[in-house]
Amino acid sequence: MIQEDDNAMLLVVAHGSRRASSNEEVRQLAQRIKALPDCRFTVVKAAFLELEAPSIPDGISECIAAGASEVLVMPYFLSRGRHVVEDVPGEVEVARQRHPDAKITLCEYLGGQESIASLILAGVQGGN
Repeated sequence: MIQEDDNAMLLVVAHGSRRASSNEEVRQLAQRIKALPDCRFTVVKAAFLELEAPSIPDGISECIAAGASEVLVMPYFLSRGRHVVEDVPGEVEVARQRHPDAKITLCEYLGGQESIASLILAGVQGGN
């Protein structure tokens, strides 16, 4: 659990797209998360597996350079495919090698979150 005095930062990791508007959508999501009244992260930003900057290791490095006490990496993927099982963890490991003293936590991917079923149901039933 994030403590009140922690300087924890959240990195939302998406695939990345050749479409700039798709990448911008992920960046805007990070801003919306940060704006939530109960968000305790000092920084919320986006990083990408491929096709867009920053890369996952670079995004983690940026958070550490900004003074993160912990970087939480949340894969913004819906299913446990190769990117979730192999690629994202591999990129996080690259960052761990770069920053062996940093606390870098790989979170459960979006589709694996317990609350995803409720979110889908609320969305199709017109709730927020």
